[in-house]
Amino acid sequence: MGIPVALVGTGNCGRLALAQLIQDPRFDLVAVGVSTDDKVGKDAGELAGLDLTTGVTATKGLDAALAAKPTCLVYCAMGDTRPVEATRDVRAALAAGINVVGSAPGGLQFPWGGVPDKVITRVEDAARQGNSTVFITGVDPGFVTDLMPLALAGTCQRVEQIKTLEIADYASYDGAEVMFDVMGFGKPLDQPGLLFWPGYLGAAWGTAVRMLGAGLGVDIDDITEHYELEPAPQDIEVAAGLIAKGTTAAMRFEITGLVDDKPVVVVEHVTRVRGDLRPDWAQPAQPGGSYRVEITGEPSYSVDICPSSRHGDHNHSAILLAAGRIVNAIPDVVAAEPGIRTALDLPLVTGAGVYRPA
Repeated sequence: MGIPVALVGTGNCGRLALAQLIQDPRFDLVAVGVSTDDKVGKDAGELAGLDLTTGVTATKGLDAALAAKPTCLVYCAMGDTRPVEATRDVRAALAAGINVVGSAPGGLQFPWGGVPDKVITRVEDAARQGNSTVFITGVDPGFVTDLMPLALAGTCQRVEQIKTLEIADYASYDGAEVMFDVMGFGKPLDQPGLLFWPGYLGAAWGTAVRMLGAGLGVDIDDITEHYELEPAPQDIEVAAGLIAKGTTAAMRFEITGLVDDKPVVVVEHVTRVRGDLRPDWAQPAQPGGSYRVEITGEPSYSVDICPSSRHGDHNHSAILLAAGRIVNAIPDVVAAEPGIRTALDLPLVTGAGVYRPA
């Protein structure tokens, strides 16, 4: 008998997490929550894109998933545009004695210094009430912006700066809400997406910046934001829809953590919908997209991370990476002390239990 788990949110990340929860013998899927009526009543196997029937059918929202009394809830519902609601959902699960791992709300990845104290207190109170734990992670913010750079920094005699990069072509990414509403692809350059509203970048990636600072043993004094947008030279069709000529088709942004006015932690993203746009910006280490960790110090490092998959392109494999990290953390989260836990608290998630022959 595996760990009883429920999942809420079957979008790009949740669908891939669901597939592992079904197939991994460490877990016993007891419930699935969805947000759209067309998914209600469908078997979890179908929602995960698997050719099998689990007997677990989807229900609307969070309540039925919590009523199934799982040991752990995998929360992959949208958090970018509904952070308050996502935090409320997590608090409800924690208060009910259910541990939570997930991709949202992103602020809980490392909330100290970025999330209001009253919000942190309410989450911690719910965790104490339920003797439960929450761990929010992913790929970026997540694996590329905490575990990888800190593992490399652990070999250095001196570190002056840590920089992480995502360099990716998003043409095949089919999440319309993220592409158009959050990131602002297809919008006029003077009407950027939610991502570029003042303070949003710092809120979204400040968790990673502050966690890296904490891992280095320094306090981040300030976080700055910078972005550039590039228009489409002609109409471009992408998986999520049409990007019209003259609207945003490429973007580069940086979130920088300062210590004594020095840029100690930098998170940079270069996102295009066509590879020839802004060739002067950073280029990926493999066709389509990759991640990079750069450390300036003694020794210095430049390490490229190139995920791939037999079942999809660079965007699919990146989301798969995030889903795998979330699911594989479940046993350690269940065993952890109650409260908000981060990559600095949990033991190394090694992938124990994931080996299966081809």
